[in-house]
Amino acid sequence: MLEISKSLFTGIGYLVIIISLIPLIRHDHWAFRVCEYPRLQKLFINIFLLIMLIGFFGISTASDQVILVLLVLNAGYLFYQVFPFTILAKKQLLTVKKRRVDRQIGLFIGNVYQYNRKAHDYLKTINSKDPDVVMLVETDKWWASEIEPLYKKYPHQLLVPLENTYGMMLFSKFKLHAGKVKYLVEKDIPSVHAKIELPSGDMISFHGLHPTPPVPNENPRSTERDKEILLVGKEAKKSKLPVIVAGDLNDVAWSYTTDLFSKISGLLDPRKGRGFFNTFHAKYLFLRFPLDHVFCSNDFTLIDIKRMPNCGSDHFPMYIKLQYSPEIEAKQEEPEADQEEKKTASKKINKAT
Repeated sequence: MLEISKSLFTGIGYLVIIISLIPLIRHDHWAFRVCEYPRLQKLFINIFLLIMLIGFFGISTASDQVILVLLVLNAGYLFYQVFPFTILAKKQLLTVKKRRVDRQIGLFIGNVYQYNRKAHDYLKTINSKDPDVVMLVETDKWWASEIEPLYKKYPHQLLVPLENTYGMMLFSKFKLHAGKVKYLVEKDIPSVHAKIELPSGDMISFHGLHPTPPVPNENPRSTERDKEILLVGKEAKKSKLPVIVAGDLNDVAWSYTTDLFSKISGLLDPRKGRGFFNTFHAKYLFLRFPLDHVFCSNDFTLIDIKRMPNCGSDHFPMYIKLQYSPEIEAKQEEPEADQEEKKTASKKINKAT
């Protein structure tokens, strides 16, 4: 029985290693892309297997030594991938030092889950932070009517309630200029784009996204998601204004596409050096991933970032408060894509959908 158990743990070990390496295959099919999501989970399972094989079963044969070495290497590889999001890593976005209230923007983003009926809880959570800008996705006509109190408090709006779980609603206390709803890749998947005027008079270019995930019941490929994310990345790079990109990107913070987006856009990730801020799945502790994102240009500094309490959705909302600090730009290194990465991004953008 002990040998059977040891064989089972060894088999699971090889499976974890294979699943860890599958994302290195740059294929758009969901079976390859979804393996990028559970890196933390794979790391924990990897470490557990190492403890069991060494402490409980023992290393007595050549095959035991092989799996031990492979698991140690795999643990190191997985830790390397998630390390930038631990508190041990360097902060990519600096914390604000000198505050200017008129240059601050508090942003609340949340995937409400279209069939969630706890609108009151959502409103209560939003009010607890009193943000300047609120972006909600998966908002249908029911949600549009239930969050009516936001209409008076946030007079500047871009509203696209839809019944296909891709509705989007943007509310702002600050003036919105050149506000547009775009369908960048798919005709029924909107994104919102606007210039937000801060009380100081400074303008911010804002992009709100919610592309489709690469899962069998939604979209069997990541092609459309990757294309939309990278299109906005290229637009952000060309912007002469400070930039914020936010939303449920249906991609994890450490994925190849998200990393490529950061380099193509030159935008910073406030989570790096601060934590994972896993927002999905709100109801399953071991199956949580950082799917809801806020990226900003290097002329911002961070005041606050927080994962908010669950409001009945399968996503936790996120709150972030930034300050436009142009004087800090030279001190914050902007991510840069090399020539190969630029070619890869162009191929993804030009790929047929």
